[in-house]
Parts: sequence; C-alpha cells; structure tokens
Amino acid sequence: MTDTTTNPPTTTNSGAPVASDAHSQSVGADGPIALHDHYLVEKLAQFNREKVPERIVHAKGGGAFGTLEVTEDVSAYTRAALFQPGVVTETLARFSTVAGEQGSPDTWRDPRGFALKFYTTEGNYDLVGNNTPIFFIRDGIKFPDFIHSQKRLPGSHLRNNDMQWDFWSLSPESAHQVTWLMGDRGLPASWRHMDGFGSHTYQWINAAGERFWVKYHFKTNQGIEILSQEQANQIAGEDADFHIRDLGEAIDRGDFPSWTLSVQIMPYADAATYRFNPFDLTKVWPHGDYPLHKVGTLTLNRNPANYFAEIEQATFAPSNFVPGIAASPDKMLLARIFSYADAHRYRVGTNHAQLPVNAPHAAPVNSYSKDGAARYSFNAASTPVYAPNSFGGPAASAEAAGDTGGWESDGELQRTAATLHAEDDDFGQAGTLVREVLDDAARERLVNNIAGHVGQVTIPEIKARAIQYWKNVDQNLGERVEALLATRELDAAAAPPNAAGLNRESESDVALTV
Repeated sequence: MTDTTTNPPTTTNSGAPVASDAHSQSVGADGPIALHDHYLVEKLAQFNREKVPERIVHAKGGGAFGTLEVTEDVSAYTRAALFQPGVVTETLARFSTVAGEQGSPDTWRDPRGFALKFYTTEGNYDLVGNNTPIFFIRDGIKFPDFIHSQKRLPGSHLRNNDMQWDFWSLSPESAHQVTWLMGDRGLPASWRHMDGFGSHTYQWINAAGERFWVKYHFKTNQGIEILSQEQANQIAGEDADFHIRDLGEAIDRGDFPSWTLSVQIMPYADAATYRFNPFDLTKVWPHGDYPLHKVGTLTLNRNPANYFAEIEQATFAPSNFVPGIAASPDKMLLARIFSYADAHRYRVGTNHAQLPVNAPHAAPVNSYSKDGAARYSFNAASTPVYAPNSFGGPAASAEAAGDTGGWESDGELQRTAATLHAEDDDFGQAGTLVREVLDDAARERLVNNIAGHVGQVTIPEIKARAIQYWKNVDQNLGERVEALLATRELDAAAAPPNAAGLNRESESDVALTV
C-alpha cells in the first residue's frame, strides 16, 4: 500500500490537484462516464497525441551528450570558434539506422547515421553524417526515390530485394556505397566501435577570409569491430535495441566512448582541376592527395535524462552553420540544407529550435521570428518585429557575408565542378576498395554478403543487372558472386521441400575486430 501522505499530489497539466487516478466520474456506480470529467479527457487526449511523426529516414536510433575538445591548431583554416585551440564545446550525438522504422532491429545491415550538434558560442553547428564517407547518390532529386526503394512495398508492406537492386543496378553511382554496405562496415558491432564521417565536402574560412574545402573524419578510439551476418541475425531476434542498450550501459559504467576528429583539407583552387569532382558525395578524397589533419577528441559521457525530450525531439540540420564554416557545391548537401530543416518543422513543430535540446546553450538568439504553434520564447514588447527599423532591434552584420560560401558567384568553379573530370566514373573507387583496401578474408565475406542479398531477388532481369553491377566494380568479384549464386540455386533445387532455413547455425556473440 502506497503511503500517499509522503507523495507529491497528482495534478492536471494546469497544476490542479486530482482526486483519483483509478476511477473516472460516472453517473452512478455503473453509469455512463461524464464528459465533464476533464482529467479523464486530458489523460486520454494527451495519450493520443504523445508521439510525434517518426523520421522518414533514420527513424530508429539513440544518442548521448559529451564534449568536443580541440587539441590541435587548425586556426589557419577556419575562424569557427569551436575549432580554435583548447576550446571545449558541449555536444549531442545521435546514431541511427537509415531504412529501419521505430522498433526495427539495430543490427540490420544498413548505413548508420552519425549526427552531431555542437552548442558553440556562435550558435549551434550541426554536422549530419554517416558511418561511411560516401553515399548512394550524388543528387538530391533522387533521394526520395532511393529511400522508397529501401523501404516497404505499398501493397504487402514488406521490404523487397527486387526493389532495392532494381534501383541500385539502374543507378551506377551507388556502387561505392553499396560495396561499403555489403562489406564488414555494414554491420558494426556497436556505435562505439564504428567511425563517423561528415561525408559531404564543406567549406572552412579563416580570419583572413581564405577559403578551403574540408571533409570530416571521426575515428573510433575503441577500434573497429563488426558483426558477422549470422551474429547480426541472431541479435536482431534476441535484442532489437542492442546498440541503444550498449551505448547507455557503457556510459553508465564510466566507459566513455571517444573518437579522434581529423579533417582533410583541400586548397580552394584545387577543386577546379582535381582529377574527379571533389563535391561528388559518391567519392572519397585519397589520403595520399589530402592527408588527415588531427583536430581533437569527441567524448560522450552523459546519457539523456529522457529519450523523447532529448533524442526523439532532437533536430539536426545541415543548414545550421556558424561563422567560419559554409556549404560547398555538393548537390546532395544543398538539397539537405533545405529538406532537413523542413522535415523538423513538420515533424516536431515550427518552433522546434526553442526546445531545450535544440536551443543554443552558449549563444543568445536575437531573431525576428515570431509566433507559430507552441511558441515559448519571445522578444520584449519594445523590440520591433521587422527589419530594418529605427528602434534598436537586432541588426545584421556585414561580417557574416563572408561566410555565405563565395563559390555561388564563382562561375568558373561551378562550370568545372559540373564538367566530367578524368576519374569521374562510378565504379572506379568501389573497385579500388575491393582490390586494394579489403584483405582476402574481407573479400570472401563480401562475396557471401552480396550473394545472400542478391539471392533474394526474384526477377531474373534485375538479378542479371545486379551481377553485372558487381562485375563492373571488379570482374573477379562479380564472377565469384555469379558462381556462388549458381551453386546456391542448384543446392536449393536439390534440397527436400521445406528444408531451407530450418537448421541455420549461428556463430558466437563475439564481434570481429578489423
């Protein structure tokens, strides 16, 4: 029996005390419920509305808070306050799968989102990337189509390999990312044991106004560990929230995960003559051309106090820049600059940036934004609601004009970025990854992973295109996939009815370290 004399009183959302949480008001003991039982109505109405629409992409995920500590001097490349030597900036990280819905298993084969919000002294800076340095497409106009192909069929509501491989095999620019996805990095053992990347090319601007192109790399200090397909399948059935649980428990026991942040830096003028388009999201910059420059350390050390308030309602947008950082002509980035903020206004609300998790922690907001649903903060009545004005309202700074990018008016750069470079083919970097980066064991796993996925394609034309896709990546790889598929089809034809899948063996739950 609860001693209610020591408990705080239950109240309505407006603060009035509540008589009972167990019995609604009714006409007589068994009579109809009274509509004027406002507390009953409030509880049910709140319950019906306690979710916000889930993210279309990256719906399933988790995160934590921490800091970015800059240990090196990169001030020659950017004047952004958070990247100055010795600066420590509060940070929120959110990790996620791309295609899975809320409730889907953490260990499905999928890229992982790696989104960061830096609460800087100059406003919030959001870096929204993945655990891969590249992506499936290079133009945002194809993004809805790509995501639709990875989701569910409208009729059966089932995911469909025919649909996935139809899109991939008709979109050869996907080859590099699909090679990453089908390889070891498609199944990280945990979020702590994977790298993160800004993926896009961004622009850094120093105090003198000089411009540089940059790519962000977050290398895990825990080491890369991956799951085999068998392990991932087993965990998916036993613990759908495996990665969320792992991160939370690690932080609770004081095992704070960390990543070393480094950047690749390309002189501004190099972009016009580089051997491939440096703004193409399906390409990496070889480290031999542009080596890594260490910046500092990202550490996560605090779990959210409330998942919904601090993770589900967290909004990350590539449009959130700070002085010293700007966009590039990357067409995917430019599309995301619009679409992410637009998604948040729909999903969380017009004033999502006023929620504590999204509001700047170390910079004041002086905005002419006003009204809208769930408005919380507002200016004094004496502050004008328009600009320009003669009454002391906020005034724009001419200095900020230097951070708009500069390339927009650089016609020569835009022309050369849009022109085919010498190495702008779609399969070259994917083939290099297979031949020069993967070892024999990793190539063997890649062949098996591809064959397992393509083997579920039911339309012969699409399956043939998928095999040719891998031959275009690497002839030997494609031939090995083709041979393995043929062998499996013969074995399946010879197997007794209903024998397939009944005796699947699972490996131990020990992650592979690569």
